[in-house]
Amino acid sequence: MRRFAVWFPAPSLSWLFVRFPIHFAFAILLPLAACVAGDAGAQTPAGQIFGFRDFAAQARWDQSFMAVPSTSVARQELKTLTIAPHWASSPEDHTTALYVAQKFREDGLQVTIQPFRVLLNKPVSIHIEAFDASGKQIMSGPTPEHVDPTAAGGDPYQNDPRILPAFHSSSPSGDVTADVVYANYGTLADFKRLAAMGISVKGKIVIARYGENFRGIKVYIAQQYGAAGVLIYSDPADDGYKKGAVYPQGPWRPATGVQRGSVQFLPLYSGDPETPGIASTLNLPDSERITDPKKMNQPLIPSNPLSYQDAAPILKALDGPVAPHSWQGGLPFPYHLGGSGAVKVHMRLVQDYKLRTIWDVIGTIDGTDPVQRDNWVIAGNHRDAWVYGAVDPNSGTVAMLGAAQGLGVLLKQGWRPRRRIVLCSWDAEEEGLMGSTEWAEMHAEELSHAVAYFNTDVGVAGPNFDASAVPSLKKFVRQLTREVASPKGGTVYAQWLAGQQAHPATHNRQDSAHDQAGAGEAGRAARVRIGDLGSGSDFTPFLQHLGVPSTDIGSDGPYGVYHSTFDDFTWFTRFADPTFAYEQEMARVFGLEILHMADADVLPYDYRAYGREVEQYVSQAQQRAQAAGMHVDFTAATAAAARFEAAGAKMYQEQQNFPAGAGEEHLNATLRQVEEALLNPAGLPHRPWFKHTIYAPGEYTGYAAVVIPGVNEGIDADDSTRTQAQLDALSAALNHAAEVLESQAP
Repeated sequence: MRRFAVWFPAPSLSWLFVRFPIHFAFAILLPLAACVAGDAGAQTPAGQIFGFRDFAAQARWDQSFMAVPSTSVARQELKTLTIAPHWASSPEDHTTALYVAQKFREDGLQVTIQPFRVLLNKPVSIHIEAFDASGKQIMSGPTPEHVDPTAAGGDPYQNDPRILPAFHSSSPSGDVTADVVYANYGTLADFKRLAAMGISVKGKIVIARYGENFRGIKVYIAQQYGAAGVLIYSDPADDGYKKGAVYPQGPWRPATGVQRGSVQFLPLYSGDPETPGIASTLNLPDSERITDPKKMNQPLIPSNPLSYQDAAPILKALDGPVAPHSWQGGLPFPYHLGGSGAVKVHMRLVQDYKLRTIWDVIGTIDGTDPVQRDNWVIAGNHRDAWVYGAVDPNSGTVAMLGAAQGLGVLLKQGWRPRRRIVLCSWDAEEEGLMGSTEWAEMHAEELSHAVAYFNTDVGVAGPNFDASAVPSLKKFVRQLTREVASPKGGTVYAQWLAGQQAHPATHNRQDSAHDQAGAGEAGRAARVRIGDLGSGSDFTPFLQHLGVPSTDIGSDGPYGVYHSTFDDFTWFTRFADPTFAYEQEMARVFGLEILHMADADVLPYDYRAYGREVEQYVSQAQQRAQAAGMHVDFTAATAAAARFEAAGAKMYQEQQNFPAGAGEEHLNATLRQVEEALLNPAGLPHRPWFKHTIYAPGEYTGYAAVVIPGVNEGIDADDSTRTQAQLDALSAALNHAAEVLESQAP
């Protein structure tokens, strides 16, 4: 599952480098003495890496590790993983689980395959047809995904009979005939604008284009406004021919390409719809499951995806008011809002809902430190795909396998981690983060000691590295990317920074939904900006439900075949990473995250930076509330944020100077407790599963993060009582986190 659907180009020179294979691993390793540890970019001695008293020994292990990930091995692994469609719970999906388990075993990991039983729908039949005002049929589909086999080599994977019809996971069955209304991207603002223009969607089928928010939120809002059904199509302005050449000639979405996906109401809770907060193990009694659809995180109205080839006749035939200028897409005609009866659509969806078995693959390396060995370092990527999933997710799987292979080589050389390492290949992520959520809920007690969760999903879609993280781990990510060479030349960090400087408006995998210019990371042009964690991938249950510090990394590009049949090995080797140099890069970065967190003397959390960002979040929210004319009191929250920042600054100094020996156990335990202290046990209003007071997916965004979500969403709702209550909850959490940090004071 991807967090966003827009790609921004890197400097054009970068494409020169991707054309040339890198044959020798050691040729691109950098001298560790040149590692840059400071935020400003100056060279500093390797011994000053945050979290290590003396980095020299770790630097040698890092060099040995980075020599291992291989472009040729990565190519073969991706080809094997994508040889067949492997939708979650399918026999082919199980085959990939066995493959990953075998690779982990070969690398010396202890391996468990953990099954869960979760509610999944599989399409039996999908039929959508449209009629004009005279009753003439103008579309019947969906049209199968297909490109000309004689054009630019075609696509050898497109005709596999195991490919499922394009569908939405979590959509109910339905047989609906109704007028059609065009709702642009289907955001809350779009639906409000339709209402303001006198266009009602009640009892109608809404057609909206992908982008701007999570697809499930489009259905969530449409249902609230009384729609009878939803169609979501890929507009060529967003990822089709308006972006450039379409597949197979280029990387962008062809006319029949369809974006599959889940329409689960992800901002309510993730995982198995019937078991929020409970692991859906094979032996879980049915009596402990939710069976009332109205109490689940799934829509009650049917929805389905469409290609722009199938959407075009519907949109072209709509009449009524001309859509606003900003709502016009890339199809070659004026868009109208409809709703007047000029077009009727018949949706007949038959879904087979049942409890199906999925398989997480868990590989572990035990820790050796008598005190910290049970403080887990967890790293994960999902394995299931809508069809072949070369980019999403198996480019990430290959990066994880490359990291595992490097760890295996270190084990043979005598290295052992201080903390336990847990590598996780998740299943059924695409249906709603099911494998990761059920496993996290199953291990909630042990995860109270976990020191980090590192995620990669879309590992490699192109050459442009990016990352999101909790603020305490942003310095950590910056430092280790200075250690890894980039195929473009220099370090990953240097190329990352150059890309952001060349395209300053397009940074970050996850921008905060309430980010403002000058806020948080803004204004620090001398270092890369790292995004906030919203949702849409497997870090969600770890951070936002259980309070485990998390990061998410990936490498982006012109990825126009997201969630389509065409996200296959052929597309990947033509457009994403022909030489597999970026797979090698990602394996190195992912692996260094694991190595450094597993072996750090003092956990490398920067709560000074965390406090600064929270102070700015509170200040911005206060400005928003004042602009809205709300009468709420920010005094306590402002004071709590300042206290948290001050405590974080003192802790930062202590971390840098803490002597070896007695007291280290208490220091690390204190550091780990802070993120968990930022949870509110009561959770967010309307969605108590989400407990983090600083970051959550927006109720009406789904992917993008909303910072201090309880407060900001209270302001959005113009609800002073709710906003004040959430300010009080935020103040309590920040004071709790500050108290934890202050408990370490001499």
